[in-house]
Amino acid sequence: MQTLSRVFTATGLAAVVLLFGLTASPAALDVRGAVAGQQAPALRLPTADGTYLSLADQKGNVVLIDFWASWCAPCRHAFPAIDQLFVDFRSRGFRVIAVNLDEKRQDAVDFLVARPHGIDVVFDPRGDSARAFGLTGMPSSYLIGRDGTIRYAHAGYTDKVLDAYRLEIERLLSEPAGGEHTR
Repeated sequence: MQTLSRVFTATGLAAVVLLFGLTASPAALDVRGAVAGQQAPALRLPTADGTYLSLADQKGNVVLIDFWASWCAPCRHAFPAIDQLFVDFRSRGFRVIAVNLDEKRQDAVDFLVARPHGIDVVFDPRGDSARAFGLTGMPSSYLIGRDGTIRYAHAGYTDKVLDAYRLEIERLLSEPAGGEHTR
C-alpha cells in the first residue's frame, strides 16, 4: 500500500503549504497537469455507514471537494469553516464532499467526533483520489461547477481562502444550470 506521503513527494510545494498555509491562485494551481477547466476526475468513495458517494451523482450542484486529514493542522481550522459554508449555501444547490486521507480510520473518526458537521465525509486511506486530482499539499480543495468541471482550486487554508470560497461559490451558484460559464 502506498502511503499518502508518496503523493506529495513530487514537489516541495507541499512543505511550503503545510508550514505556511500559503494559497495558490485558482489558475496557477496544477490540476492533473492542467489548469482549472478540466472535467473533474471520477470520485466514488465510502462514507462512514459503508454506502458510496459519487461526484457524478452531484451533477447539477456546485461541489466543493475538500481533501483533509486529522494530522493536518490547517485542516482543523478549515473543517468547521467549510461546514459553515455548506450550511450557508446548501439550499441553493451547494454540496461538500470532504475526502479524508488518514491511513488509520480511527484517527478520522476521533477527529469527526470532536467536530459535529453536516457535510458529507468519505474515506480514501490509499490516497487514490488525491493522486487523481493531483494534490500538492494539505489541505487542498476544488470547486466543481454544475457541469462537473473544475473551476477553482486552492492549496492550503487561511481566512483569505475562506473569503475566496464565498466569492467563488456565489459566482458558480449564480450561473445558469447547464449553461456556459464565464471566468
